[in-house]
Amino acid sequence: MRKASLRGLGQASLVALFLLLAANAWGIDWEARRTQMVVLDLAAREIWRPSVLGAMKAVPRHRFVPKHLQHLSYADRPLPIGEGQTISQPYVVALMTQLLEIDKGMKVLEVGTGSGYQAAVLAELGANTYSVEIRPNLAVEVKERLRKLGYKVKVKQGDGYYGWPEHAPFDRIIITAAANHIARPLLKQLKPGGKLIVPLGDVRYYQHLTLIEKDSRGKIFSSQHGQVRFVPMTGRVQSF
Repeated sequence: MRKASLRGLGQASLVALFLLLAANAWGIDWEARRTQMVVLDLAAREIWRPSVLGAMKAVPRHRFVPKHLQHLSYADRPLPIGEGQTISQPYVVALMTQLLEIDKGMKVLEVGTGSGYQAAVLAELGANTYSVEIRPNLAVEVKERLRKLGYKVKVKQGDGYYGWPEHAPFDRIIITAAANHIARPLLKQLKPGGKLIVPLGDVRYYQHLTLIEKDSRGKIFSSQHGQVRFVPMTGRVQSF
């Protein structure tokens, strides 16, 4: 019976099964995996900012994914986290973070907490991080996860379309879900001189990673930084 079941698995599935069994039997050197990810998938590509590379090396991504997928934690790919949501590809997390040029002490708003991984990277950079998650179950889970890991991130359950006006304005805003337009409340909550990044475009297929910059007079400029694919933003944004 065992031989018959293994024969039906593809090569990739057999490799994944072997890694999972090895992880259970001997444990995994997660730090070594993170180092490999940073060197091969980030530094070897367009990620050069030392603070971003340091944060990506420090945050334990395997603590933000379901246990049965932990053996894939440091592969450069998104992974499902439940409720139709994903934890983003490490390279995309690093790229979005780098484009925002975050310095220690900045106030940063994240729309779409999800697993909490991006929020942890922001906190690791020394940002005062505020994050909004629309799904109640995920919001409860991520608050506890970030608390246990020691990341001081303020999380609330709600519609990120409206931002977090009580704590505005923000130096930086990061939207980690696809949108076909930028919410006016978020633009209003962005400081002059601030930056906002969002996967902007057709929410069903692909989007362009779009960086919005607001100058000292409040004028808006935008630039695009590659094609991405995120799960759609939900809530008020869908009524437009």
